[in-house]
Amino acid sequence: MAENMDKDYIENGLVKISNDVISTIASTAAMEVEGVVGMNNNLASGISELLGKKNHGKGVKTEVDGNEVSLELHLNLAYGAKLTEVGVEVQKKVKEAIENMTDLNVKNIDVQIQGIVRTKAEEDKTK
Repeated sequence: MAENMDKDYIENGLVKISNDVISTIASTAAMEVEGVVGMNNNLASGISELLGKKNHGKGVKTEVDGNEVSLELHLNLAYGAKLTEVGVEVQKKVKEAIENMTDLNVKNIDVQIQGIVRTKAEEDKTK
């Protein structure tokens, strides 16, 4: 009898994944791509971070519509990286991570390269 009640609850229940969780998955996957050195905050997340709220999904704007998710990522890449190749690789990795972890369909991922950062190794080469 209890088994049927659990099944009914599961069939009638709802699992909701917050946009913050999706943003965190996206930023973590993006940071694993070679050539990505950081994520850029937007103004709102920058202010919340100043107020002490840790933002693991910084640099990611997430919109969910039903079972589809659209993302906008703001990245800083390493000086010397092939920008387009890194951007495409970020799209692939983020799509794979979100679809595997959430069962949501990724509609689109817009990558905006906001800056180029010279790494310590790159600075040492020029000395």
